[in-house]
Amino acid sequence: MPIPTEVVGSLPRPDYLQQAYAEYDSGKISKEELIKLQDKAAADSLSRMQQTGEIYISDGEQRSSSFATYPILDTLGGTGLNENLSADGGQYFAIFDDGHHRQLPKLIRGPFKYKNYAWQNFQKSLPLAKGHSMKQAVIAPSMMYLLYPLSETLEGYSKDQFEKDLIEECEKDIRGCFEAGAKRVSIDFTEGRLALKNDPRNPWTGASLLDRFIELNNSVLDRFSPAERANIGVHTCPGGDCDSVHSSEVPYHTLLPSLFRINAGYFLIQLASENAATRASIHQEIGKHLRRDAKGVKQVAFIGVINPLDPVVETPEQVCESLLEASKHIPVDQLGATDDCGYSPFSIDRKPKHGGNPDFARDIAFQKISARIQGSKMASEKLRI
Repeated sequence: MPIPTEVVGSLPRPDYLQQAYAEYDSGKISKEELIKLQDKAAADSLSRMQQTGEIYISDGEQRSSSFATYPILDTLGGTGLNENLSADGGQYFAIFDDGHHRQLPKLIRGPFKYKNYAWQNFQKSLPLAKGHSMKQAVIAPSMMYLLYPLSETLEGYSKDQFEKDLIEECEKDIRGCFEAGAKRVSIDFTEGRLALKNDPRNPWTGASLLDRFIELNNSVLDRFSPAERANIGVHTCPGGDCDSVHSSEVPYHTLLPSLFRINAGYFLIQLASENAATRASIHQEIGKHLRRDAKGVKQVAFIGVINPLDPVVETPEQVCESLLEASKHIPVDQLGATDDCGYSPFSIDRKPKHGGNPDFARDIAFQKISARIQGSKMASEKLRI
C-alpha cells in the first residue's frame, strides 16, 4: 500500500465566516444566519479538500469555538460557559513564545459533563461531504483534566469521581463520531510536549503529570477494540496558534518514549518545523519506540512534512525527500505523512506574511495539503510500495 496521508483537522476560516462570528457575538446577525454561513464554509472546505486527493476529509472545524473548548462552550459564538465552570481563577494551559496565552476555565462543582460533542458538528457536515470518507478531531481527556483545581478538592466532588466522569464523556465523544459515520478520529494532545516544559508560569507541568496524562488517555482508549483503535490517532505538536508555539524547545527524545505508550493506532507528529539537524535523530527515536503490537494494533507514525506556520508552500519533491529520509529509520509499513498542526481556524490572521487576509491563508493551506499528497505518492513510487 502507498504511504498514507492524513490532515490534522483544522483549516483557516474564510473572511466572511470570521466576520459572521464577530457579528453574531455583537447581536448583529441571528443564529440562523450564522449557521447558514457555517454550512457554506464547511461545504467549501470539504469540496476543496476532496479536490486535493485527501482520503479522509474534514470540514476544518468551521463550527467549533476552538479545538480545546468545544465541550464546554456554546459551539456558535464561543460563549455560554458550562454552568459548573467559572472563567475566574482558571489556569493557563499554554503560554506562547510571542507572549499570548490560552486559558482554561475552572471547575467549581460537579458533575463534569460535556456541553457539546464533536460528533454533533460532524453530523451537520457529513451530508455536505457527498459520500466521501470523513475524519473528526477531538480533544484529549488530558486537556480536560486541567479543568479540575490543582491544589484543592471540590466539596462533594472528588478528583477520582471527576476522572471517572471525564473518561465517560471522552469515550462518548469518540464513539459518537464513529457512530455518526467518521472513519477516523484523532485526539489533539498538544499538552503532551508542553507538560515537559520547565516554565514557572505554568504550575501544572512536569514529567509525573505527563505520566498521568498518558494513563488518562489509555483509560479512554482501552474501552475500544483493537479494530476501533486502529482508526484512533493522537496528534502531538508544540502548539500552533497566531503563528507562535509554546513548547518547541522541549527535545522530542524526552517525549517520544512516553508518547508511544498510548495505545492508539496512529500518531500525527509535528516534524517539518523542527531543526533540520535534529530530524534524523527524531526519526531514529520514532523507529525505536513505535510499537508493532500496541494491545493488538500496529502503530503508524504520520510525520509532519508540511509547516502550517510558514506561508511558503512546500514542493512535492521536498515532501518526498522528507519521507525517504524518514524511511531509513521508520519501517515503511508504519510510516505516514501529515501536516505539523492544524491551521488555527479560530484565529483572525491578518498578518502581512499571510497576505493580510484569512482567505489567502486558506488558499495556502489547500496548496500545502495538495503538495503533501503529491509528495507522498512520489515517495511511495520511489520506495516501490
